[in-house]
Amino acid sequence: MSILAHYRSNLKDKRALRRPSELEFAIADGIDYVNPAHWDAVTADAGFFFERSYLRVLETAGPENLAPRYALIYRDGAPVAALNMQLVRIEAARMRKEGSAVASSRNPAKRLIRHLAKPAAATLNERVRQRVLVCGNLLSYGFHAAAFAEGTPPETVWPAIAEVLYRVRRAEKLSGQTNFVLAKDLTAPELKASRILEKFSFHAVETEPNMVLELNPAWKNHEGYLAGMASKYRSAVKNQIIKPIEEAGCKLVVVKDVGAVAARLQALYLEVHQNASLRPVTLPESYWPALAAAAGNRLRVIALMQGELMLGFIGCLKDGETGVAYHIGFDRAASADLPIYLRLLHAAIEHLIAMGAARISLGRTALEPKARLGAKPQPMWVWMRHQQPLINQVTRRLLGFAQHDEAPEVNPFKKEKEKTA
Repeated sequence: MSILAHYRSNLKDKRALRRPSELEFAIADGIDYVNPAHWDAVTADAGFFFERSYLRVLETAGPENLAPRYALIYRDGAPVAALNMQLVRIEAARMRKEGSAVASSRNPAKRLIRHLAKPAAATLNERVRQRVLVCGNLLSYGFHAAAFAEGTPPETVWPAIAEVLYRVRRAEKLSGQTNFVLAKDLTAPELKASRILEKFSFHAVETEPNMVLELNPAWKNHEGYLAGMASKYRSAVKNQIIKPIEEAGCKLVVVKDVGAVAARLQALYLEVHQNASLRPVTLPESYWPALAAAAGNRLRVIALMQGELMLGFIGCLKDGETGVAYHIGFDRAASADLPIYLRLLHAAIEHLIAMGAARISLGRTALEPKARLGAKPQPMWVWMRHQQPLINQVTRRLLGFAQHDEAPEVNPFKKEKEKTA
């Protein structure tokens, strides 16, 4: 195709895309403003992160710089999709550790945001202090951007999703400019279904993978999981993780009353959170009891105690067949001498096996230790768009050559010969 023909074809596509879709929308500022029966019908199989009780937690006890938006998409009066969005105010100070310069990273999304947060780039810095429209959930890993009604091909709805994002962004000009639009945490099938976004000047960016541990049905408990490991990995867990924790007089307990220890959970969470190089949102103390109330018996908060002192905690959330190691906090000073983080990861495996999970989502960070647990990388992408065409071109170049962190190839489990020996 000649350059002129390509230009004409691209122009024709853009004109077609700028026309309203054939679907209808109900856009809301709060989850209680959407039609509950329609929302529940569309999201029935979408899991915990689409439940109205959980979304209400984010509205009443979520980060102060986050404002949710929702949409129901209809075809001929019937709901075909539910959209979960978040408007987040991002400041340059949230893009780096306290008291430190902007850190380097091979994560392309992080590199872009940090690039825009550099003090030398005054205009871009002012823009990054405004807002980003996120299609998805900044407080979770996985595709929690859209849910589709049974029998609805997702690719037929993505043009309407693009229109909803456009409408929300334009409406928010009354409250301030919204420059970036992100659709986050798409796996390969979701990326394929949403390719239409390329025609709206979105760019697909691969991020660090989500580390997922598939649980063998034969593992009935943590001991069974360890028994499935090759001897050197099993010995390392027992001698380098479990033994030092026990010798220090520490024990794991299930927190019965999350509200009673919310202040300590918050302090431990902040010790980890404030050390992160990218932290667009910060949870308040009120979040912990609110989350526990919304999740009920699907959530266990496991604390590592040394006497009366809590040294760390991890949340274990059962979402359908998937267990999620959801939120972690620990005493960084104590972790210099004790493997608190690794012990908490093993605690999550132990409890999520007991809770009946088929797999465990461990998140993106600390890829190497999670690989040693047996977790495998699940590739994920985000769609990114800036309202200024020039910035879009810069974004394309910045992200086209950036690399994200790769999970090491580790198989800690017994090979077939060892299993049959």
